[in-house]
Order: sequence, then structure tokens, then C-alpha cells
Amino acid sequence: MSTESMISTRRQFLASSAFGIGSFALAQLLKNDRLLAEPSGKPGENLPLDLRTRAPHFAPKADAMISLFMHGGPSHVDLFDPKPELTKNSGSDYSGDVVFSFVNRASKKLFGSPFKFEKRGQCGTDVSELLPEIAGIVDDVAVIRSMHTGHNGHEVSIRYFHGGIAGVTGRPTMGSWIVYALGSESQNLPAYMVLADPAGHPVDGTLNWSNGFMPPLYQGTVLRAQEPRIFNLDPPARLKGTLQQQNLAFLDQLNKRHLQKHPGEAELEARIASYELAASMQTAAKEALDISKEPEHIHKMYGLDEDVTRSYGERCLIARRLVERGVRFVQLFLGGQPWDNHNTIRKNLPDICKRTDKPSAALVKDLKQRGLLDTTIVHWGGEIGRLPVCEGELNDSAGRDHNGQGFTIWLAGGGIKPGITYGETDEVGHKAAVNVVTPNDYQATILNQLGLDHTKIVYHNNGREQRLTDGRPARVVSEILT
Repeated sequence: MSTESMISTRRQFLASSAFGIGSFALAQLLKNDRLLAEPSGKPGENLPLDLRTRAPHFAPKADAMISLFMHGGPSHVDLFDPKPELTKNSGSDYSGDVVFSFVNRASKKLFGSPFKFEKRGQCGTDVSELLPEIAGIVDDVAVIRSMHTGHNGHEVSIRYFHGGIAGVTGRPTMGSWIVYALGSESQNLPAYMVLADPAGHPVDGTLNWSNGFMPPLYQGTVLRAQEPRIFNLDPPARLKGTLQQQNLAFLDQLNKRHLQKHPGEAELEARIASYELAASMQTAAKEALDISKEPEHIHKMYGLDEDVTRSYGERCLIARRLVERGVRFVQLFLGGQPWDNHNTIRKNLPDICKRTDKPSAALVKDLKQRGLLDTTIVHWGGEIGRLPVCEGELNDSAGRDHNGQGFTIWLAGGGIKPGITYGETDEVGHKAAVNVVTPNDYQATILNQLGLDHTKIVYHNNGREQRLTDGRPARVVSEILT
């Protein structure tokens, strides 16, 4: 193959690659070399399509976020939203209207929680016995009990939470919008990182971290659930050291020669030069992902010494290490939708709580003890909740159907008011009744804490102004902010 053909083939590969080291190495290289246009300030134009750090609209309270997304719909009435009336009337027919997702197993029998609640912390927030570790950090979190999507389906609500409009695909997720607006603070790591689960992708797959209509450099970079978490960080043994440096030097010569023949193609040449940045990442990424040097008490705090918590604990610990090194937005997902407890909730709900409770609480405690919680927002929650009525028979096989009308999430850090509850569902936990919060409100609030006005983050696509919070009129939930 001729030298010219080698260059063409390599250029085509790098130009079309959307995943892996090449894409985020390119993004960082474009930032460093300032190869793209500066903002023009003219209406109708997008921000520069690069990852240079940009000033927020106003002074931020936070500069990073970690989202612990719980696919499937955690049962709020069994975890964070105790309902004495539901317990009192368990087994009675519910008089309200219910929309069922699984009509063949539908029931209007009220199903009182089989789990006990207790007031925890100095704030006295009620937390289920299933979450003893999260109960231990309740003084640091704001529990929002009035979330509402208005949709009972998983995908439609997931897309609402991530992309801003219920059910619509092809839109950038919140992490993409944040990185588009603020750029990257890290020199050697992607700004938006996704920590995958050994069980596979969550429901709705890659749409959970899609860049949508934005350029690929704004999509989430996925880390594998097991080692090696990033493929091809190390060159083959036969190419390490001097030989690798010689290869890079040779590539540099070819690139410069080609640039002389085709002036004005700096962007594409920058993609080729991403080889050099990828080489520097061989050190940075490996160091960030290496949890072996963390002290034993940190391993135990995250549950790395227990089979049930080890996998999720490792990812929570890595998330802390990433934001510590300047990563802007980190998402943790679970394979499938393990909180989707349509049956046998007495067994299945405790099982998923055991997997996630200790690591989730450890993340907040660890951030706090390192002084990072003040500037890092932690989110815990799913796309929907569960109905207060029984799915199936009211016995040991009982479960709960979907409920997007009212459910619970919690937030911590980054200027979120600690030790509070906000909003209410009705007396049985079916519908958000007081201080309703939509996913768009949630998004506007997160952006606000990052110093961003959600109405001013605009991306022009196909002749239209697009915003993250396009789904419904959105408000910043100022009552939960310090």
C-alpha cells in the first residue's frame, strides 16, 4: 500500500470513528490547539464545537455531577415515602383512577409496604429499613418526593429525564448539554464518562448517553464494567518504548508532508495528531481507573470486600476518582432494569437495595470527607416509581406496576440544601400532589447549580433553536437550594 493510501485510510477511519480513544483524544486536541472558531456572538449560531473550558452564565455552586441512575423505577412507597394510610388500608380497594401497564395482572387492592420505616439523622427524614447506609447520610441529601413524568412507560420517561422531551429519540442527553455549555476541565480524560454494568446496557441502551444532533465529541465515553475498562490503552509489547516513539515520529512526518500538499485541513490533521494525545492518555486513564492503591478502609467503605456490592462499589469509587481529576459528568447505570419489580417485590427489592445501598452512601461520604461534595452534585433515582396497588395477588408473589405520576429521587452536594424533604404525593403515594417537580425542572435546577441558565443554552439544529428543557415549561426548584 502506498504512503498516500495509508494516510487516506487512516484519515477516513479517524474521521468516521465515534467511539474509543480517538474521539475524545481529538476533542481534547482541538481544545488545546484552538483549531475551531471563536464564538461570534451572533444570534442563530452555536457555541464553538470544541471542548475548551467556557465560563458559566453566573457563579456556579458545582462544577461536576455524578448520576446514579436506577433503571426500572424504585418503589418510593417502600423506600423514601412512607404512607400510613396505605398501610392502614392495605387489601382494600383503591377508589382512585389507575393507569396500568400490565392489565392482565392489574389489581386495585392497596398494597401496604411490607418494610419498616424509621426517622433517621438529625433531620428526621423517614427511610426504609432496606437502605440502612443511605439512611446514614440522610442529613446530607435532599429527598424530592414529588417527581412526575406523567408517563408510566420506561423508555418514554427515561428519554424525558435524559433528553428533555418525553419519548423523543435523537436528542442530546443532559451530560452532552453540560459539556457543550461548559467544555472540559480535564487535559487527559473525557469530560463525559459512562460506567457500564457487567450485566450489560440499561434499558434504552446507548440512547442514555447519546450526543443526539450534536457532534460526537459530546457523547458519553463508555468505560467497560471489567478490566480492561478501556481497550487498547497499551500498545503491544513489541511496540512499546522506543519503537512506539519512532512510529509516532514517522506518522508526524507523514502528516506534516500531507498538510503541506493540502493546506487548510487543520481539523482533519488534528484528528491524525490525536495519536499523540492517546499516547499521553495511556498514563492518565490507567492512573484514574486504578483503584488498587486506594486504602483498605476506602475499599471496605464502598463494599469492595463483599460479593454483593463489589461491582457497583468499584464503579462508585471510580466515579469519585474521575471527578477528582476534572471529569465534568459521570453516569452509572445498571444492566437492564433491576428496579422493575412487577412481582415478588418482598425478595427482589431487598436484593437490588443490597447491591447499591452501601456504594451509593459511600460515594457521598467519600466526596464529603475529601471536600468534593461542596462542588459535586450527586443524583440518585430512576425514571418512574411504583403504584400503591398490588400487581397480581396480594401474597408473597405480589409486585407493583409502573407509576410516573409520583415518585422519589434524592440529590446531594453542589449547593443542594442538605437534610430536607421536598414535595408530597397523595395519601397513598399515587400522584405528586404538592410542589410537583418534572424532569425539566430537575434539569433546570442542575444546570443552575453549574452556573447555567437553561433558557440560554441553545443549539441550532435544522433551523430550530433547541434546548435541553424543551419538553415543558421548566423552573429552577429554588426551595431545595442553599
